Amino acid sequence: MYSKHFGLREAPFSITPDTSYFFTSPHSQEALNTLLVAAKSGEGFIKITGEVGTGKTLLCRKFIATVGPDFVTAYIPNPYLEPRTLMLALADELEVALEKDVDQHQLLKSITHRLMDLARQGKQVLLLLDEAQAIPTESLEALRLLTNLETEKRKLLQIVLFGQPELNQHLQATAIRQLAQRITFHYHLGPLSRDDMEYYLAHRLRVAGYTGSRLFSRGAIARLYKASGGIPRLVNIMANKALMLCYGEGKQQVTRRHVHLAASDTVAPSRGLRWPWMAAGVSLLIAACGLTWALTK
Repeated sequence: MYSKHFGLREAPFSITPDTSYFFTSPHSQEALNTLLVAAKSGEGFIKITGEVGTGKTLLCRKFIATVGPDFVTAYIPNPYLEPRTLMLALADELEVALEKDVDQHQLLKSITHRLMDLARQGKQVLLLLDEAQAIPTESLEALRLLTNLETEKRKLLQIVLFGQPELNQHLQATAIRQLAQRITFHYHLGPLSRDDMEYYLAHRLRVAGYTGSRLFSRGAIARLYKASGGIPRLVNIMANKALMLCYGEGKQQVTRRHVHLAASDTVAPSRGLRWPWMAAGVSLLIAACGLTWALTK
């Protein structure tokens, strides 16, 4: 809608994870480094936690794109699956050919053979589970048993868990205490700092093709940080709304007022880290401003 008005190739603040927009803040770079070091170690489980909207899925995709040809990655975005279904999903990711109605023994045997074959090729296999706080306890235990497979040198399968802080509570269950002991690397992904958020905005605008002068005023940035708490997803949502408001008024710079209006239409992190669009709010205001701007052209 507003891309041409601001000289952009595309909208810079989409909430869809896009690795071309990955921002190397201290938190995200440290998390990525932790993943890379852990993957090369070849041992145990790896755990990445973070609040809703802090960029766990984007980090996961960036990690997959970074690990290189010596790794085979299996990605399961929704692991709320009972053990057998989770094993079938893993087999599918590893391109294991299965007979119809394969029994549990043959399923595990086929996965094991595939893992051993990849190990002989010098490949390390990584299973990445997003939203890991939702994995049933029985499925976590099945994964732990699967990681018992190893050569004399290393595990045949490493598992990376990406989840909200509730994952830590989940792992305290007595039934899976052995799994918790196998987590050799852990990183908690926090929000952006005030300065990092300003660099984050500039980074996304630059990737989207912006070459002009300061687009967000200092007052707008201060208000945006206060309203979002530095949570990247909230920053994106509010920045996008503020740009639409600015465009609707025919302005070239986002002000504190634009961000204030955008924030008033977005539920703040202190109210539970949820951000549904409200019934009218900015949407109607944007439409009205857009009509006014169109009539004055």
